[in-house]
Amino acid sequence: MSNKEEIKTLTEEEQQALLEKYDPEAGTRKLTGIIGWIAFIGLLAFSLFQLYTAIFGVFTAQIQRTVHLGFALSLIFLLFPANRKKRQKGKLQIAWYDGILALLSVAVGAYWPIFFNDLVMSVGRLSTMDFVVGIIAILLVLEATRRAVGLPITIIAVLFLLYGLYGQFMPGFLAHRGLSLERLVQTMFFTTEGILGTPLAVSSTFIFLFLLFGAFLVKTGVGQYFNDLAVSIAGRRIGGPAKVAIFSSALQGTISGSSVANVVTSGSFTIPMMKKLGYKKEFAGAVEAAASTGGQLMPPIMGAAAFLMVEFIGGGITYWEIAKAAAIPAVLYFAGIWIMTHFEAKRIGLRGLTKEEMPDRKEVIKKIYLLLPIISVIVLLMSGVIVTHAALYSILIAIIVGLINKETRMGPKEFVLALVDGARSALGVAAATAAAGIIVGIVTKTGLGLKMANGLIDLAGGYLIPTLMLTMLAALVLGMGSPTTANYVITSTIAAPAIILLGVPDLSAHLFVFYFGIIADITPPVALAAFAAAGVAGGEPLRTGVNSAKLAIAAFIIPYIFVLSPQLLMIDTTWFELVWVIITAFSGMIAIGAGIIGYWFRKLHWAERIIAIITGLLLIYPEGISDITGIITFVALLALQIFWKRDKENTLKMSN
Repeated sequence: MSNKEEIKTLTEEEQQALLEKYDPEAGTRKLTGIIGWIAFIGLLAFSLFQLYTAIFGVFTAQIQRTVHLGFALSLIFLLFPANRKKRQKGKLQIAWYDGILALLSVAVGAYWPIFFNDLVMSVGRLSTMDFVVGIIAILLVLEATRRAVGLPITIIAVLFLLYGLYGQFMPGFLAHRGLSLERLVQTMFFTTEGILGTPLAVSSTFIFLFLLFGAFLVKTGVGQYFNDLAVSIAGRRIGGPAKVAIFSSALQGTISGSSVANVVTSGSFTIPMMKKLGYKKEFAGAVEAAASTGGQLMPPIMGAAAFLMVEFIGGGITYWEIAKAAAIPAVLYFAGIWIMTHFEAKRIGLRGLTKEEMPDRKEVIKKIYLLLPIISVIVLLMSGVIVTHAALYSILIAIIVGLINKETRMGPKEFVLALVDGARSALGVAAATAAAGIIVGIVTKTGLGLKMANGLIDLAGGYLIPTLMLTMLAALVLGMGSPTTANYVITSTIAAPAIILLGVPDLSAHLFVFYFGIIADITPPVALAAFAAAGVAGGEPLRTGVNSAKLAIAAFIIPYIFVLSPQLLMIDTTWFELVWVIITAFSGMIAIGAGIIGYWFRKLHWAERIIAIITGLLLIYPEGISDITGIITFVALLALQIFWKRDKENTLKMSN
């Protein structure tokens, strides 16, 4: 392929088609006429309600959460058709039953605000109307979740409801007395333990505001600037476009809560560059999929589940403490991908971008101020500002930053569209957290969490490593069809307690399940992010998934390491220990990368590859004997590589 050949990127229509195919939350109707205006005004009102409560204080828990739920459900029924195929065929208007479901959703959302005093005074006794409204609320949540998020999480929620009703018929330790239908309805909609529980609480406060923040960043051109900055920093290096994809996707993760959306938006720019340079289709797609998925692991703004972690761990832990703990593992994750793409580029002899293919560096540097909103989030969170206020201030800074340049300046129209886009991106999260609330409510009422934790430990023979492996498998299987948010809720209530019972710190246990819930997006056989990347690259989906899982090997190793030795999360460690952990861990990633790719300074023999991988594992595990052993082996391998390189150079000189 000629170097001067124009790089063909995906059109907006092609990007949208891929999003609709692999991301249920992305494919909404294109409504027109009066229905279109109703949906538009509804989305705008949703954002304005959330901003109002963020500025002036949230309402009582039940009111705040039901209004949030009412907005989300009604808009889902307007925007998401019952049949996914009809959406793909381009039907524009809603069916009659969608209108009825939307109106019922409005009624459900208004029920607590209107009858708040009566419901509080009833002390758990349900009237006939309460019972009917509760049943309708449960059914609406299930159907909205099916439409906006997908069938797997809906089926799981239904199974948990059936378990709550008929638990007395379950075998062994799973059996419980069973809940009456009235008790079930009361728990689900008339307490803060079910649908209106912690997951929806986080969605109605923290998560919505950060999704809104992401929408404003997009409107101010930060997303495109990430690509330009990544090219300026990494484009000239060996295998430059692959490294651009890694750097860009890590940054894009701060404004996109979806691995698939990150793949399509960033990948439509980076994958064609990689293919032009000489990377195979499957490898190019894999690089983008692995990097885009890791965006949710990268502080300061991680995936939505990280905000849930604050509430689920409790004990006064702050979001900043979670982000700080996740920093080293996240950097190691991206370092692993970077190292392997570097070795792959060296192995097949790929170049970087030429000077002519690079953007004007001076122009890129001039726009460095566009990073101020991201920097402000870090500074505000570090300063102890509460999460909602940090998001609000950062939105304001994003708007101000956008005013500096005419190209990124937001007028009234762009401001309103950012509010609408932010609300639209929150619909799937609201549905997923409401469904997750059903699961948490059943777990709480039946004591299933402790039962499953004890059962998991018994199945693992009381040993930590087998317990971790079983937990990993559960998170990966659930993640095949569930969004990260719902996956984290399920595994943190059922599997994480088992790890904690074995003496692991809460933060380590929760980050463990969080990691594998995210990595499920690139783990075959159902690897949605990898399949989307294959769609962009034109490669074979399953092979792309295998390659992406290989590139993301750090994500399969590091969670075990920070559970076994929490120093990697900066828990109970000194500065000297921290620096030592970072040095050895990075050295370990170099060794593992070389072993997996099969190339360092030269092609590695199979025995050298095995030794390199073992060396890497020893170095990543922060423990005295393993570090010393790993360093000795690493130095020996490195010396052999350098000696071989010098010997080859001398041979070439002599032959010339």
